[in-house]
Amino acid sequence: MIASLTGALAVRDAGRIVVETGGVGYEVLIPLSTYYRLPQLGDRVALEIRQVVREDALTLYGFSSATEKRAFDLLMSVQHVGPKLALAILSVLAPEELAAAIGRGDVDRIDAVPGVGPKVAERVVRELRDKIADLKMAASSTAAPNGYFRAAPDGSARPAGPADEAVSALVNLGMKPVEAKRTVEAVVAADAGAAENLEVLIRKSLAVLFGEK
Repeated sequence: MIASLTGALAVRDAGRIVVETGGVGYEVLIPLSTYYRLPQLGDRVALEIRQVVREDALTLYGFSSATEKRAFDLLMSVQHVGPKLALAILSVLAPEELAAAIGRGDVDRIDAVPGVGPKVAERVVRELRDKIADLKMAASSTAAPNGYFRAAPDGSARPAGPADEAVSALVNLGMKPVEAKRTVEAVVAADAGAAENLEVLIRKSLAVLFGEK
C-alpha cells in the first residue's frame, strides 16, 4: 500500500499530476487545494497518498497534508460518495471549512459543490457529524509535508496563465467550459488583481457560481 510519494513533478494539470521517482512516473489525482500549492515542473514534491484499488483499476489520490487525506477518507466513508466526488468537495472546501459546515449542519454549503446534490449533502452532515473532531484539531491543510511542498510562483512562470488554469480547474469540477470561462472572465473584469493569483481567481469564481457574498 502506497502511503506517501516523493519525487520530481513531471506533469502538472488541474486535478492530475505525474510524480517521477526511481525511474517510474506515478499518476496522482489531486484536489484543487493541493494543486494550488504545487511547485514548478521538475521540482521535488511530497504528497500524502491514498491508494484505492478497484476491480479494474488501481488509483492514487494525493494530498498536501495528512489532514486533507483524513478528510478524503471520511468523505469516502459516506454512502454514495466516491473518490471523484470526495475530491470535488475538497477542491471547494478546505478540511477546516468542511468540518465547520458539518458541525453547524450547513447542508446548503456542501450541496453547493458541483455534483453533490441535496441528498448526498445531507448524508455527509448526518454520517460525519460525530467523526469530525480530529479535523477541527488537526494542523492547517496548508502545512507542507517533509519540507518539499512549497507554494508555486505566480502565473508568469507557467505555460498557461492563471485565467486559463482557473477555467481548466472549474471544468474538472464538472462545470461546462462556457460557464467556467464566462465566470472567470467576470471575476477578472471585476477585480483585475485576481488575474495574477490562481487560488484567489478560482475561489472568487466559485463564490460567484455559488452565490456567496
